[in-house]
Amino acid sequence: MTTHTLSDAGAFVILGAAGGIGSAIARSLAADGAKLILAGRTLDRLAPLATELGASAHAVEASDFAAVEALVQQAAADHGRVAGVVNAVGSILLKPAHLTSEQELAETLRLNVQTAFAAVRAAGRVMTSGGSVLLFASSASEVGLPNHEAIAAAKGAVGGLVRSAAATYAARHLRVNAIAPGLVDTPMAARITGNPKSLEVSIAMHPAGRVGTPADIVPAARWLLDPASDWVTGQVIAIDGGMSKLRGGR
Repeated sequence: MTTHTLSDAGAFVILGAAGGIGSAIARSLAADGAKLILAGRTLDRLAPLATELGASAHAVEASDFAAVEALVQQAAADHGRVAGVVNAVGSILLKPAHLTSEQELAETLRLNVQTAFAAVRAAGRVMTSGGSVLLFASSASEVGLPNHEAIAAAKGAVGGLVRSAAATYAARHLRVNAIAPGLVDTPMAARITGNPKSLEVSIAMHPAGRVGTPADIVPAARWLLDPASDWVTGQVIAIDGGMSKLRGGR
């Protein structure tokens, strides 16, 4: 893992920056002197974070192709170059297929697949001199977990997007990778982690004996965004306490 700063690499655009993982990545990059453009659906939680980090804050619907492209284009105009785009937007839906409505599936796909595609599309249009795109898949798409049909389908699509886009843009040194977390204790997961029984079941699914925290995700995110990792592309890296690859545990 590299230790040099990112202050001269260019700007980093983070979609979903106010969330648990997005904000942790933003704080890590800011500590290394990176120029940050933070985006979220509203400015309620985003504006205080931007003030804290000396970054700009933008209300952007991450599934809107034109809005995301305009944000990345503006970042390039303001800072000369965009070094990375992170899509930390997502959702969790735990329902069996027969209880999932068409609307719930559409919303799951919008928040997880369409936002990821919008980020890749914008990067492909704007980042013509290379850089890094970081998406989020899930270990739920790698192992058969009950009641995860919609989110597993969506995150599996993100993995396919990563591999295809990485092949498309490799020649121009635009890298596309994803992190596939297990359950991470964030506000989005509060309905699970805040329920003692659900939390107990979730911990048992992770051989490492605990659910994750945003801090567990940051080192891999920081590494994938670093220009020094320019030989890493098309990867979906599991950061999941062993859930997707190991058996046994507790």
